[in-house]
Amino acid sequence: MITNRRNFIYLLSGGTAAAFFGSDTNFSWATSATAPVATPDVFKLPPLTYDYNALEPHIDAATMKFHHDKHHATYVKNLNGAVNKYPQLKTKTVEELLKNISKLPKDIQTVVRNNAGGHLNHSMYWQIMGPKGGGAPTGEIATAIKTQFGSFDAFKTQFNEAGTKLFGSGWVWLVREKSQLKIITTINQDSPISQGLYPIMGNDVWEHAYYLNYQNRRPDYLSAWWNVVNWTEVDRRFAKSLKA
Repeated sequence: MITNRRNFIYLLSGGTAAAFFGSDTNFSWATSATAPVATPDVFKLPPLTYDYNALEPHIDAATMKFHHDKHHATYVKNLNGAVNKYPQLKTKTVEELLKNISKLPKDIQTVVRNNAGGHLNHSMYWQIMGPKGGGAPTGEIATAIKTQFGSFDAFKTQFNEAGTKLFGSGWVWLVREKSQLKIITTINQDSPISQGLYPIMGNDVWEHAYYLNYQNRRPDYLSAWWNVVNWTEVDRRFAKSLKA
């Protein structure tokens, strides 16, 4: 119960500085895989805080339902399957697993990288969108974007270009690296935290995130996505990053 609550609070809050940059000195696991244990799964699919159709017309209800209930749920299921083989890993948060991929048992490294990344990335994705989103950023993140990129419009242009040019499936991100904001892309479900970067906001550019509504028009999806961005949540994540 304590472990479940720890992971759930982190995913809903964007994570505390301690959770993100905490020591991994005691990172350990069973020396060999064990038979699946009859204990509750550690990682849970977080519920949406709005209806499936709340982001229409920019993101349709069918995409939201399929994306959340099928794709994200599968990442959670596969991640639990991996850590259940090594019960000591069940005490670790999803971010701790991603920060220490190379220290995991080799037989689950790829599974954890893909599915822990998918779980954490999507948990953030649902939070930084909302039915009353869009418009220009507010708060400290607005000032930081203007300082780093010159203007919000310039930032959006660079962000969209990065997402459009990413070959295949992946994510486009705004991250903090020390005192700098950067736009980066990652392939598949790789998370910026595996690179020591703090993810402030990110857009999913896998085709399952937009294909029902936009088909192969990824640039159209990227442009429309700004209409659902929850800047209050993004600003909160930015404030969290400053404390790390």
